[in-house]
Amino acid sequence: MKTQFLMGNEAIALGAIAAGVNAVAGYPGTPSTEVLETVAKNNNGNIYVEWSINEKAAMELTAGAAYTGARTMVTMKQVGLNVASDPLMSLAYLGVKGAMVVMVADDPGPISSQTEQDTRAFAAFSKLPCFDPSSVQEAYEMIQDAFRYSAEYNTPVFFRPTTRVCHAYASIQVKDPSDYVINKPEGFIKDTSRWVIFPRTTYLSHIKIEERNTLLQQVLSKYEKNTIIPGSLESPARKAIASHGISFSYVQDSLKNFDQRPAILKVATPFPFPEQLALEFLKNVDEVLCIEELDPVIERSLTYICGKHHLKVNIRGKLTGDISPAGENTCDSVKTALIKFLELAPASDIPDYSDAPALPARPPVLCAGCPHRASFYAVKQAMKNTKSLFCGDIGCYTLGNAMPLDMVDTCLCMGAGVNIAQGIGHLEPDTSCFAFVGDSTFFAAAITGVINAMYNKADMTLIVLDNSTTAMTGHQPHPGTGIRMMEFANGSRPEKPIDVANRINIEQVLKGIGLKTVKTVNPLELDKAISCVSSVAAEPGVKAIIFKSPCIVLEKSSSSAIVDPIKCINCKKCIRELGCPALTTDTDGRLVINQALCTGCMLCSQVCPVRAIDRKN
Repeated sequence: MKTQFLMGNEAIALGAIAAGVNAVAGYPGTPSTEVLETVAKNNNGNIYVEWSINEKAAMELTAGAAYTGARTMVTMKQVGLNVASDPLMSLAYLGVKGAMVVMVADDPGPISSQTEQDTRAFAAFSKLPCFDPSSVQEAYEMIQDAFRYSAEYNTPVFFRPTTRVCHAYASIQVKDPSDYVINKPEGFIKDTSRWVIFPRTTYLSHIKIEERNTLLQQVLSKYEKNTIIPGSLESPARKAIASHGISFSYVQDSLKNFDQRPAILKVATPFPFPEQLALEFLKNVDEVLCIEELDPVIERSLTYICGKHHLKVNIRGKLTGDISPAGENTCDSVKTALIKFLELAPASDIPDYSDAPALPARPPVLCAGCPHRASFYAVKQAMKNTKSLFCGDIGCYTLGNAMPLDMVDTCLCMGAGVNIAQGIGHLEPDTSCFAFVGDSTFFAAAITGVINAMYNKADMTLIVLDNSTTAMTGHQPHPGTGIRMMEFANGSRPEKPIDVANRINIEQVLKGIGLKTVKTVNPLELDKAISCVSSVAAEPGVKAIIFKSPCIVLEKSSSSAIVDPIKCINCKKCIRELGCPALTTDTDGRLVINQALCTGCMLCSQVCPVRAIDRKN
């Protein structure tokens, strides 16, 4: 064993490697992204790693690899599980031959997601085991347990860290490579009774799944990470805590400040729920506070067990209003709940930060020089004074909803904007409907929407914001870049695409679908961009504009813009209409350009009515 300082996601990746993983696929999504990237960086060439075009493709690929006897892992965030749920629900009935871990990072808060859905509930829905780590060290150890249980019971299993585990850092104990599991897949063996899903075999599989989960419930009650931590509170108080994940760590941290400690039930496998362990815990208490994030999974399970076994224990938590029904827990919120529930005051020497000033708000904004700002502005100018609809999508460009751009009227989920624009357009034919989608999202979720538009004779304009990367989640490659994740092994990032023959051209894809009008333009050439939008939007049917300009993080200009104080009339049109963070004012209220932020895109110079902004020499 050796000590390493690791992010939670790095620990999960190294744990998977130690468990003998043979193949890893996924789609980037915060807070899960670094898991797959870390596997790629530490790949000795024996692990197949890819960014798939979406979570469904990744799920199916890793399932196929697991059919060979391989140990596989698929990575995603909680909303990605929605995309992958179709194959997963059927796979739950078929099972796997090797091992398969479905790593789904949940995002309480949410911090960077559309939903606060709880994968623990999805595990019960799909009847698949779920592992829920509470710390970086436990995440490293538990991912190996997940592979072991998956292999033993021939089933996919969920591994469900949350943001505060994924992105926490800690010094942890990790195995030496000599102690890694070496898994050699047997290979795929044809067996239609096992690998071809039919209604009759599904019925029989369902029976086996229920039997397996009943057995697992007993087995997991003895799993060492499901545990009861004895308390120091004496009768008649008989109050106890049940918790899980990062909330368990908050409970542990908060209770350090109390002279007396209640017993704690730590639930590491929310499904199948460790009923026998919970029974042992409940028989010694009168009241339990369930401290958990998102759904009241533990609270409902304990309430059910109490009813089933006729235990007179008062179960409290989200359903009773003792814990917030939404959002993530914090050390402070947990401490407050404990004080109220235990009716005890913490030790007097604990500092009180209740009067501390609130942190300043930091709303997300498009980066200075982001080409998406120019794209939105070009469409806005071309379509002013017309009845127009601007459907957004998931990515950096969602930030186009902020003032002063105000160019995102709808945003639902990845790829939905294309179909939402059609739905509104069919009912409001006098509206010019636009759907904005990024290049990575185009491949992941939008192609079928465009085909639907062509087939059903929609009247809409598709705007593809092609910045040559998956920017929001950390600049991962996608089919349009010509770079595969396997080229990133051992931390290497090729300066130029290696498999350029495999680069998928968005314009060719759209023309292949049947679009007659597909224009590509640089949005930073503002007049050309506005003219292009005006002419293309006027055409009937489905048409597309590809605004192509690289993400400013990938290709920064060596120059910047500067204001000529003599020419400048201080109208502040550039600030009012663009909202670029590099445009600001000095103490006298005069326009200045922050040289530390400016990237030299020169969009502001094209907006300035007196051409008072020029490129700095």
